[in-house]
Order: sequence, then C-alpha cells, then structure tokens
Amino acid sequence: MRFNVSASGFSGATGRGGVLAAPLIKEKGQSAHSTEIDRRSGGQLTALRAVGEGSATRFHFSSSPAGTLPADQLLFAGLGSAESLDRQAIVRWAAAVTRKLAGRNIRRLVIDAAPIVAALKGASPALRANGGASFGEGINASSKVKLDAAVLAVELIVRGVIEGSFHEGLDGKSQVDAFPAPLESVEILLPTGSDLTAAKAAVRRSEIIADGTVRTKRWANRPANEMPPLGIAEEARDRARAVGLRARIIGARELERMGAGMLMAVGRGSENPPCMVVLSGGAPRAKDPLGRRLAMVGKGVCFDTGGISIKPADGMEEMKMDKNGAIAVLEAAATVAQLDPGRVIHAVAACVENMPSGHATRPGDVVTALNGKRVEITNTDAEGRLILGDALHFAERDLGATHLIDVATLTGIVYSAFGGEVAGSCGTDPAFLDEAHLAARRAGEVLWPYPLADAYMKNMDTWSADMQNSGTREASLIRSGLFLREFTTVPWVHLDIAGTAYRRSTAPWAGRGSTGSAHPTLVELAMGGGVRR
Repeated sequence: MRFNVSASGFSGATGRGGVLAAPLIKEKGQSAHSTEIDRRSGGQLTALRAVGEGSATRFHFSSSPAGTLPADQLLFAGLGSAESLDRQAIVRWAAAVTRKLAGRNIRRLVIDAAPIVAALKGASPALRANGGASFGEGINASSKVKLDAAVLAVELIVRGVIEGSFHEGLDGKSQVDAFPAPLESVEILLPTGSDLTAAKAAVRRSEIIADGTVRTKRWANRPANEMPPLGIAEEARDRARAVGLRARIIGARELERMGAGMLMAVGRGSENPPCMVVLSGGAPRAKDPLGRRLAMVGKGVCFDTGGISIKPADGMEEMKMDKNGAIAVLEAAATVAQLDPGRVIHAVAACVENMPSGHATRPGDVVTALNGKRVEITNTDAEGRLILGDALHFAERDLGATHLIDVATLTGIVYSAFGGEVAGSCGTDPAFLDEAHLAARRAGEVLWPYPLADAYMKNMDTWSADMQNSGTREASLIRSGLFLREFTTVPWVHLDIAGTAYRRSTAPWAGRGSTGSAHPTLVELAMGGGVRR
C-alpha cells in the first residue's frame, strides 16, 4: 500500500478511479466545502439527505456516484460533531472507512482530509498539542507543542487506514466473510497551502507506528499451542535482528539461579518452561535524550488456566490473550528502534504458562522474589503480579532502568470499573505518570488513574511471609498496584489493559481479538514527543 499526500485540494489528486471518502461533520447549515462536493457530484449529497441518508452520525456510511470528483464512487462517512472530535475518533474513522471496503476489488482510496483539518484548526489546543491536558488530577499540561492541523490529520488517517486493513481472520482461518480491499494506493487530499514536506514525514512515522500496532495484534492473536513462552522468545529474537536491537533470552535454569522465585512459581505447572525476554537498544548504560533509561515490562502469560485456583471453564479460551502486555512492550521497542535507530530503550517480557499439574504451585506456598521479599501465594490466579514483580526488579537492578512502565492484562476488576475503552493506571512518581497520560493522549488512547492507597496494604498481611499476593476482594485493583510497587524504587507506572487489550465482538473500526492496546502509548512515551517529523 502506497500513500500519497497532496496540498491542493481535489485538484491535487493524481488520477481517477476507486473510491473517494468524504467525512461528514455535524454542523449548522452546510459548509462551503460540503456544498462544493455536492455540486461536483451532481447533487448526490442533497439527494441522499432527501431520503434520510448522508448522515454525519459517526460511522454512518452512504455511497453514490462521484460525478466530476477524482474517483468512480463517493463514500460519505459520518464523523460526528466537531466538539466530540478527538485523536482516537479520527483514527477509528479512517479504520472504519477502510473496513467498509472489505470484500470489494478496490485498489485506490482517496480521502478528503479538508473537513478534518478544518475541525482540528477549530479544536481546543489540547487536541492539537503534542501533550496537552489529559485525564486525572495533577496532569501536567506544560509540554504543549502545537502541531500543524494538516500534519496531525495525516498522522491519524494513515494510522487508521493501516489498522483498518488488518483482518483478524487472515492468519490460520480458512474462510473469512470478506478480505480487506486490495488497496494499492491511498491519497490524502489536504487543503491548499498545507505543509507538504511535514505531511510526508508524518506519513512515514505513522506507517511505522501503525505497522507495529498491526504486528502486535497479529502476534497476540496467536493461540497458546502456537505461541508458548519460548515461541515469544524466538519471535522476539527475529524481530530484534530485523530492527537492530540486542536480544537476550533468560531460560528457566538461569531464572532459577538468579532467584526469580515468583516467576518460576507461576511457570512450574507447565511442560512449557518459562523465560524472560530482554530487548535493548542504544549503548549499554547510556540514557535517552530525555535523560532516562526507560524499561518497558510486559506480562506474557501465554495461557492462564488460573493454576490450582482454576478459572471457570466458560470463556477460558480467551486466556491466550493474557500475553498482550508482553507483546506490546516487545513490539514497542522494535517500533522505537525503527523511528530512531540507536535510541536507548529496553523491553522485558516475563513469559510463562499458568497450568495446574502435580508440579504446580499450591495456594499457601511461600516463595522468595528476586528482590529477596518472601511472598505467600494465596491465589495462583493472581499470577501476573508475581511475574511482573521479578521482571520489574530485574529491569531496575540488571538493566539500570531509571524509569519503569509495566503493561499487563492484570485484573478482571479493571474491566468492571472502566469497561473496554479505558485502561487503568497508577504510579509512584506524579511527573512520570503525567508523561504516560500525555503519551496516551498523543496516541489516541485513554488512561484513567487510580490511587495507591497505603491503607490497603494491610489486606495483604500474612503471618508466614512479608506479604501475600492476593487478599480480600475489597480494593483488589488498588492492591494489585500496591503489590507491584514493592518491587520498584525508581519512578514507575503501571498500565492495566485487561479491559482494552482485546475485543469480543466486531466494531466498525475493528474486528475481534487483540486491539494492540498500549503499543502506540508506549512508543509515544519512549519517544517523548521527539523525532516527530
């Protein structure tokens, strides 16, 4: 798929044929741009609206002949109101347009970006800022760098088109309802006078990020029989070679010698041994341009039965998705290496299977963590925090991380609290937590913070160890964060993506399976707003 950008409106189109996607934004009356489209299409928008079509409601589609416009067919695609427009909405709109073409032999897509650019120019500064206001109290909005509206529109549209071209059934599914359209060229038409050089650079940046998100989805969707812990390791090693990262695979014997007792306890019940995967970029012990040695840590439970504290059978097949955090951090490191070769970055993936067997860890067992703390395992289904605890300490002690962020499908309760659109967050350093929220805003993802209330530490008290890994149901989301905090001493942020990591049903912009959640946020956090052009 080849992207072209022009900065002279409809006259900048390089040919004819295919489909022209025209966004419809709710407005009082009809804008001059919509009037021009209506005129050049021979009054098609007027005719559609006369019969109740041509709606600006988000994800409402209407098609018609294109008239003298530079395409064969015209696809009116509702984008909603300008007031409700945000970065996520634009990415999803472009993805929905692309998915709408599935099953059709369409090789050329033209996207009229002028209405989106106009809406962005009139939007709040936070929407267009490389940072800006975010969610939660105390969020620092001081790092505002205003982005050109046309450049931002290009970034978001390119991401959406690439993500929308991914079909969840292509790997291993013999029959699919509709294959993606075989798009060969995508043209984005910007208003006359737009900065074409910056827009073209934005295309390349967004291609790299979106390709990484798609790869995250495809990798995370692999079933447990095809992607055991060492399968992740092999895939990660190949990916590291391709992008110039260093890869280290720490196997079960070395983990045992190191003293990673929590990680080993989780993997003990499976015939597939656990491992820790480490990808690194940049000179050892160097720091990134922001003065950080950032390590991203991910939960890679390739299949989670719950162990001896076994889960209900209903829905257990979804537990192949419990590796989403690990895949997100590994692919984010690879994406950063492509955006800025040589940049200092680390990714650590703790990879296990949590299975019941005669060798499995039992409720009541006490293990010693990598940092020396003694932990009573009262619930073997609270396994994610165990493997992350050892991985976080490893990243700080062995890699010298100055800043840590972990990503995990950690708790079912985060879905109950925030649903499938918002990930939970917590952290020990307000400034670093702010940066994570700003990165999510730049990426078009939504985080919401919850407190690390020390009062709930008592719920993890036990007479037989320093603490237990579970406890009562009260404040279980908060306690998961409090547990992880015990294994860090540097600024640390935790993202619980159990609600956002995968979809159980289709949406106009996406199919079932992994969403690639957190990958773009991690990339934005690692880049710190740099190398944007």
